[in-house]
Parts: sequence; C-alpha cells; structure tokens
Amino acid sequence: MQAVHVQDAPDAIGPYCHAMRAGNLVFCSGQTPLDPSTMKLVGSTIEAQTHRVLDNLSIVLAGVGLSLKDIVKTTVYLFDMNDFQGMNKVYAEWFQGHTPSRTTISIKKNPLDALVEIECIAELPSHSGRVTA
Repeated sequence: MQAVHVQDAPDAIGPYCHAMRAGNLVFCSGQTPLDPSTMKLVGSTIEAQTHRVLDNLSIVLAGVGLSLKDIVKTTVYLFDMNDFQGMNKVYAEWFQGHTPSRTTISIKKNPLDALVEIECIAELPSHSGRVTA
C-alpha cells in the first residue's frame, strides 16, 4: 500500500491521507467543498458545493495520473436528501456519461457542515506503474 498526498488538494482535516493506493486500486478519501488555498467552505448551495467537491476529487485523482473516467465506485454523503436532484445534476455534468456504481446516503452532519462529501475508488490501468504523488 502507498499513501497519496497531493499538494494542490485541500489539506486533510484529520489523521488521514488524500488517497491510498493498493495494487491497481486508488481509494480516495471523502472530499468536501473546501477551497485548497483558503481551507474554507465554498458555496452555500448544493450545486456550488458539489462542483467544488468534484473539482477537489479530480485534483486528488490527477495526482496519481487518473481522472473521473477512472472511477469505479463513488459514495455520496448528503446532509439533506432534498438536495439529491441538485447534486445529481452537477454530478452528471462532471461525469459526462461515465456512470460508475454509486451509493448516495443522507447523514446527520458532514465535516465542517458541508452539504455534500464524495469519496471514490478508482482503478489504475494494469499496465501502468505511474504514481506521481
């Protein structure tokens, strides 16, 4: 296993890394809508926060040479299931037809009171030995 830390991603707010690589799989920690430069939440709507979360997830994936197209599974944590439609619209825009398996659940509270958090599992191509982080 190899811990992954990506310089351009928001700093972890606890004792964890941005991702762990295990074989050809990359397990990305949940991303919240934090601006990497200010470490403050971005946006007050589910749409704005979902954009920032997916941008942060993309930054982490890029750190190991991957993109959203390499995601096998996501888990979406929503503060309020009434935000599902807004999150889903933005999610569909970012994934552009790529439809990894997904679980969406409502929780009582997200870190820093974020409206959404998304984690994922991605796959490195089997012929790749690339890890840049």
